[in-house]
Amino acid sequence: MHGLGRYFTLLTISIICFCACKAGTQAQTQLTTVNATQGGKIVYGAVSGAATQGAAMTSMLKMVHNNCGEKPQIGKVFQFTGTNSVGVFFSVTDHPDGNLPLGGLVIASAAGSNNIQAAMVYDLASRFGQTVNPMLQQLFTAWNPSGTAAAKSAASGMGMATATASAGGGAAVPAMRQVSLSDGTGTLSLPTGWNLVPSQSGMGIATVNGPQGEILGLNYYFNAWDTNNASVQNALRMGVKFQHVVYYPSNADMTKSFAQIFQAIRAAAGQGQAPLTVDSVQAASGSQGQCVTATGQLNPDGSGMKQMEMLLCKSTPNQSGLYQFILTKCLLPLGATDQQRTTANAIMGSFKPDMQRAQAIANAQSAPIIAQMQQTYQAHTQALESFTQQQIANIHQIGANATARYNAAQASNAAEQSNWEAGENAEDRNAQGFSNYLLDQTVVQNNYTGAHATQWNSVADGLVASNPNKYSYVNTPNYIPGTDY
Repeated sequence: MHGLGRYFTLLTISIICFCACKAGTQAQTQLTTVNATQGGKIVYGAVSGAATQGAAMTSMLKMVHNNCGEKPQIGKVFQFTGTNSVGVFFSVTDHPDGNLPLGGLVIASAAGSNNIQAAMVYDLASRFGQTVNPMLQQLFTAWNPSGTAAAKSAASGMGMATATASAGGGAAVPAMRQVSLSDGTGTLSLPTGWNLVPSQSGMGIATVNGPQGEILGLNYYFNAWDTNNASVQNALRMGVKFQHVVYYPSNADMTKSFAQIFQAIRAAAGQGQAPLTVDSVQAASGSQGQCVTATGQLNPDGSGMKQMEMLLCKSTPNQSGLYQFILTKCLLPLGATDQQRTTANAIMGSFKPDMQRAQAIANAQSAPIIAQMQQTYQAHTQALESFTQQQIANIHQIGANATARYNAAQASNAAEQSNWEAGENAEDRNAQGFSNYLLDQTVVQNNYTGAHATQWNSVADGLVASNPNKYSYVNTPNYIPGTDY
């Protein structure tokens, strides 16, 4: 499992282009493009200016980038059995042609001195697994950069079944079927004997169990509060602490704190401490300290230690101190074979979460709550306006009564002064209430102690939702002078 970091820097591997994302040949006039017999496209030929196989593959991938409007996500470089050809699977979304997810494979071969050949096959991602072998058969019938050895290997069925991943030690990638999460928030490919765990899959998260005790956890995300944030610190001082949330400083060095963070995540998920041995923790390439890869051993459920490789990432906290940890884990039996490693890599590399759909589902679920909050706010605003108008009317009436009671000026003035002070006090409360509205703040009462505190709306809503018996909203007329305004 040496390739987890590369596979999951973006937590997923996609594939290549089909229509508007088709390979252009303007800059590489020696390339030939043909339609594949069973679907898809085939591109092959000499790559201008490429002196190495790596340069040739880079040139092909840049072409895909330019035509599709985004950088393709690549897997691991592997070698075709019995040839000097190397390849890499990759993915990209075809933005010009309707954001189609497409899959493909690029191959490079050193055909001789100063003669670097390259080829590419691609199709719709939903059927690429079925068409890649036929496309490679057709490709090697027309394209033979490495002599008869490559042609014979192609004729005997070269393709995904015989491509060997470098991290897999030569193990074959098994035939896989594409499956979707039940809520449509992700897809991945699974070989026979590997299955999704329905109760732990959905909302862009997937859990996969293998036939020999393998466990893959893909794109797990956990809410976290930054304990360096002043609002979070104030809430903790008041005894407010949410369940199922990680409390950890967001600026912690994850290469040094991985074990503590992982155990904190387990605690937030309602799980106990797990026996864990960490062999190495390294910053993921290009993550600027936001992701680390860790290896070692873990006993996740009391069934015994397993080989562990994990990718842990964190997001940037918002103003309130809320952020997320994102965890991907691969657990294999001790002494796992090259075949198990290769299969696990292939599954993880195929996972493609749809977080936009997951967010849409979450928004739909929260919409009734938000609508009720808006209704409550509108009612509160109308009541505040009515109260203000009534106060103005009261002041006018006080003035009229004072004139009518001229002979009792001292008593009338005293009453007017008293009413005026009450009105001023009410206006101060109302002004503070309006200020809180503009600043997205709410006064919350600890029903046990009677203490008041002004919090951001998100924190106030969280307090009341987490323990409505202990916490409640304070309306403007109930503000306490010297505390709330």
